[in-house]
Amino acid sequence: MSAYVRHVSGGRLHLQHGPIDIIARAWGSEAEINAAYGQASSRFIGVLEEIVADLAVLRRPLDDATPLVRGAVPRRMVAAALPFADRFVTPMAAVAGAVADEVLAAMTAGRDLERAYVNDGGDIAIHLTPGHSLKTGIVDNQDHPHIDADAELTASLGVGGLATSGWRGRSLSFGIADAVTAFARNAATADVAATLIAGAVDADDAAIERRPASALRDDTDLGDRPVTVAVSPLEESSIVTAMNAGVTLAKDYRARGLITHAYLALQNRRRVVALNRHTHLAGARS
Repeated sequence: MSAYVRHVSGGRLHLQHGPIDIIARAWGSEAEINAAYGQASSRFIGVLEEIVADLAVLRRPLDDATPLVRGAVPRRMVAAALPFADRFVTPMAAVAGAVADEVLAAMTAGRDLERAYVNDGGDIAIHLTPGHSLKTGIVDNQDHPHIDADAELTASLGVGGLATSGWRGRSLSFGIADAVTAFARNAATADVAATLIAGAVDADDAAIERRPASALRDDTDLGDRPVTVAVSPLEESSIVTAMNAGVTLAKDYRARGLITHAYLALQNRRRVVALNRHTHLAGARS
C-alpha cells in the first residue's frame, strides 16, 4: 500500500493513498480555499482504512436486510446501493463515488465556496451555489481519449455527483457499453446507477467475449459471474437491442428519482435519457 500523498498544483488539490487517487478543486477566496483543502486533507487520512475494515461486508450482495458497517464511507456506500437492490449489486459499486462525496462534504463544511468538485478516478462529487456552474466532459472510449459530449451543470439541476462506467473502464462490467455516465444527487448514487445501467447495455452477439470475474481479479466481489473483456464490431440489431435495454433501465431510475439523467455510448451510437433543457450534451441524441 503506497504512502499518503498530498500536494496542490495549478489550484487543484491532489490526494492519493493506495488505490484512491483524488483531484479536487474549489473556487472562492484564497483563505476559504486553503481552509477547504486543509479540511479535505484531514478527512482523507484514514478513509482507506475505513473501507478495508468493512470490506468483507461491502463485498456481499445486498438483499432485504441493511448490512451493518462502521465507517462513514462504508455507510455512504450501503445507503447508495440499497435503492438498487432489486438487481445484483454490492456496496462496492458505490466505493469511488462515496469517497468523493465524503471528501467533498469535509472540504465544504463551514466554508464559503462558490463551487467545488472532488474527482475520484472519474466519479465526481460536485458543490454548486446559485449563479455558478461547472462544465464536464464525457469520454466514450478511454483507450482513445476524446471529449465526445459535455454537460453544463448548474445548482438548479440538483446534480451533486456524476459517474461513468463501461466495459472499457477500470471496473468489471456485465454489459457492453463503451461508457454510461449517470448524474444524480450525489456521486455514490451516480456510481451505482452508472454501473447497473452499463451492465444492462447488453445483447446476444458472437462479437462479445466474456470471462468469469474471478479469473480476472482475485479480489472481485462479482464471483464467477461472466464479465465483458472484448467487444468486436456488432451487428446493428445488437447495438439497438443493447442500447434500448440500457435506456429502459435509465428511464426507470429517472422515474424513481434515483438519477436526473444519463448518457449512454456504444460503438459511436449515443443516447441521452431525461436530458434537462438547460444542460447541453454535444454529439448526443435523445
